[in-house]
Amino acid sequence: MTNSKFVRIFVQNIVMIATSISDFRKDIKNYLNKVTDNFETLIINRGKDSGVVVISLEEYNSLQATQHELSSNVNETRLDSAIEKFRKGDLFSKEIVD
Repeated sequence: MTNSKFVRIFVQNIVMIATSISDFRKDIKNYLNKVTDNFETLIINRGKDSGVVVISLEEYNSLQATQHELSSNVNETRLDSAIEKFRKGDLFSKEIVD
């Protein structure tokens, strides 16, 4: 990014970029490319206790799918069970028929 000021923030192994609204305006294309190409999360500060978060459409869709999967106790229990089986190595394979 040319002459843009940005800060990388690390929160629980998640990298986010933070910038001001004026720096975002100056280099909008590069910021949006970082979001879409590198799966970065961009935080645009708009003043005291105000801001906007920008994520890629792919990341948004992933969050929505996760929210849907965890929206009921039945789904959440089934996913937890599958994760636990995977961790224990309790796996099986199936042949895919064309």
